[in-house]
Amino acid sequence: MIGILLAKFKGFIRNPWTFVIFTGMSMLMAFIFGGTGVDKAYVPIHGDEKIKDSFIGQELKELEGFQFSWMTEEEIKEKIESGKAEIGVVLGDNDFSIIVGVDSFNADLVQQIISGIYQEKLEREQILLAAGQNSSDEKNILNEMDLAMEQPIFEIKSASFRGEGAFVYDNSLHRVFGFSLFFVIYTIAYNVLPILIEKRQGIWDRMILSPLKKSEMYVANLLYSFITGYFQVLVIFLMFRYVVGVDFHGRFFETLILLIPYVFSVVALAMLISSIVKNVQQFNAALPILAVSMAMIGGAYWPIEIVESKFLLMLSKINPLTYGMEVLHGVAVYGYPMEELLFPISILILMGVVMMGIGIHLMERRHV
Repeated sequence: MIGILLAKFKGFIRNPWTFVIFTGMSMLMAFIFGGTGVDKAYVPIHGDEKIKDSFIGQELKELEGFQFSWMTEEEIKEKIESGKAEIGVVLGDNDFSIIVGVDSFNADLVQQIISGIYQEKLEREQILLAAGQNSSDEKNILNEMDLAMEQPIFEIKSASFRGEGAFVYDNSLHRVFGFSLFFVIYTIAYNVLPILIEKRQGIWDRMILSPLKKSEMYVANLLYSFITGYFQVLVIFLMFRYVVGVDFHGRFFETLILLIPYVFSVVALAMLISSIVKNVQQFNAALPILAVSMAMIGGAYWPIEIVESKFLLMLSKINPLTYGMEVLHGVAVYGYPMEELLFPISILILMGVVMMGIGIHLMERRHV
């Protein structure tokens, strides 16, 4: 078995193009349709060096969701007139003004955020004035105030609820998950295909004459398919997490672990397809149809929550990709604990075991 695995990996090193092509296509499609890496709204902003280094400038620097770029007022107007920015902000000591090029939701949001920062600045100044201390104690007073805000006497917790039929949609994560789970089907399937080819060519019959067991031949081929498929998704997720900067909401490593049941079920599905078709031509015809159908029905292209057809929803219940997306969204988007994800994980494992058993049984009956 080890010898077969080593031979497979040597072949992978000599000819990695199937892996490279489908990995690259996953990344490209997620980039194009996910809008990944451009989640921050661009806002040009003007203010003197004193304001830039003040409390207001520091607060703006820590804001998430907006990319504030400091420049002159003339440059801001030029950006807006050329359509490179929707709005611009001019900061003063005690007030600010917004230059609006396109009336959008961002204009109101920026106004609310900056108004809040100025209000907080005014409150801090009032606290210092009421304290009546000299300027040397200002820093200590403000530090004590910030510490008190971080450790308040009363703790207020807020929670949100979703109505029936509502769902949380993270476009970047959805596209990364969807296209990764979709294209890995091809990588795994074309790594399982050699089982069909080798059996039809009689290679397995000659190998069985050696001390090698048939079960070891199956395990080696399927294990290789699993490793390459998992490695493909791993590379894609690492790329988007550490290079592009997609936020997995602090559950990145849990996401990697929960990929395992899905990859196993796809290996089993590829084994089942290989056992049903009679030749490579039928395999090449059946795989794209099945993979695209799984992606459409399972929610890889769009959220399955928006699908209203009862027939399609019924078909999604027998689709491994549906449960793969459910697991990944559950851990990364909704933040579910592991026990709440046991049901889709169990379904994936059950599907994998059933399809693997049927696939090997049919392969032995039809291709020996």
